[in-house]
Amino acid sequence: MNDNPWKLLRRPPLVTRRSMLRDTACGFGFLGLAGLMAEQARIEAASKPIAPLASKLPHFEPRAKQVIFLFMHGGPSSIDILDPKPRLYRDHGKPLPITRPLAFDDSPPGPLMKPQWDFKRAGESGIPVSDLFPHVRTCVDDLCVIRSMVGEGVDHGAALLQTFTGSSTFTRPSLGSWAVYGLGTENQNLPGYLTIKPALSHGGAKNWSSAFLPGAYQGTPIGHSGLKVKDFKDTPIEYLVQRGFSPEQQRYELDMLQNINRRHADLRRHDPELEARIQAYELAFRMQTIAPEAFEVEKETEETKKLYGLDDDLTSEFAWQCLLARRLAERGVRFTQCTHSYKWDQHSQLYEKHTENARQVDKPIAGLLKDLKARGMLEDTLVIWAGEFGRTPVSQGGDGRDHNPYGYSIWMAGGGVKRGFIYGATDEIGYHAVEDRMHIHDFHATVLHLLGLDHEKLTYHYSGRDFRLTDVAGVVAKKILA
Repeated sequence: MNDNPWKLLRRPPLVTRRSMLRDTACGFGFLGLAGLMAEQARIEAASKPIAPLASKLPHFEPRAKQVIFLFMHGGPSSIDILDPKPRLYRDHGKPLPITRPLAFDDSPPGPLMKPQWDFKRAGESGIPVSDLFPHVRTCVDDLCVIRSMVGEGVDHGAALLQTFTGSSTFTRPSLGSWAVYGLGTENQNLPGYLTIKPALSHGGAKNWSSAFLPGAYQGTPIGHSGLKVKDFKDTPIEYLVQRGFSPEQQRYELDMLQNINRRHADLRRHDPELEARIQAYELAFRMQTIAPEAFEVEKETEETKKLYGLDDDLTSEFAWQCLLARRLAERGVRFTQCTHSYKWDQHSQLYEKHTENARQVDKPIAGLLKDLKARGMLEDTLVIWAGEFGRTPVSQGGDGRDHNPYGYSIWMAGGGVKRGFIYGATDEIGYHAVEDRMHIHDFHATVLHLLGLDHEKLTYHYSGRDFRLTDVAGVVAKKILA
């Protein structure tokens, strides 16, 4: 028997703040982790819409609904096409009067070389265009000529990547992918982004890739630069028209396959590559109803085909691209790219090769502009003509020009840009942009703006940060807005 009953009444142990925090720290940590995971889940859910190509509201009233990008792979010479320089005529044959910047060819620069074609002013605007593009010159009052483009890539690979993705070094989503991510597409039975005869070199698929954006936003290639149009123009029709099963049987078969894919996707916590494949199957099924007709370019009137040059062996290849681009834009495709590849890289034989190249594309491009205008489509279709850079004002190899990303020209038409307008300027010899410089980030910001998208708000959360097409730069060139 205990002689001291008070010993049975033990005082409860003291709980200090330190011991309480120590004992409950794990709980606090779990609360914080749960909050972080909930936020991450919200972000991921927002980035994986059920219908990724569904039409979405822009940030503000758009000036353009769709884009047709005419890409001249290799780098056309701006000072021979759109940016005449009187000093080059005066000082032809003299040494380069400035310190040459970083160049693709590190051999000593040749002398200044004057433009190899005559320039003529045209239209009410009086914008000069060289004899290389006589057909485009008839459309000059619809053009907004930008003479002050600037990039960083002195080689084709870096320059192409930056032109299409904003980065010359990293794999990033392409301009077309960002446009479809931000706006969706107006036709659920066709891809939102199509690229016709894209180049397989100098970055290849990275130039139309969706990178870390969901796979539904990547470009869909039609053929590639190594093929002639006749080798693949009927392929989309052949593969999309199902001749063995009824639509009901196809739908049943696809539903069974998609059920398996969905179960797999749930187990893999929504693997983006698997999700892209699921969406691709669905889109391919829907494309059967409209895509074959969209690709039947030959059903156009003879007058239209002649307008584009489809009846001429010299122009038929690019004419088919341009005419298909109009048909796709007409059917609600958001972003279509036509590529003349790989043709414009004249380190020698500039006069001979540029003449040949221009004859292949001049009439089709003018035909596209005139056709869009006649159909009332140019007002809300932004047409862009560009290469990855320009060419130097000094000669290379006697009759060629080296790469020049420091000041070159492109043009836009329709889609809310000023008509018959020149923006920016290069120096006296056409080497550096010196007035209203438009860096590629500014170009991308401006294109997105014309589509009704704020480039600073169009972001995607990936790898712990919000990414955007223009990275941390980009200024809209408001002077070119109509």
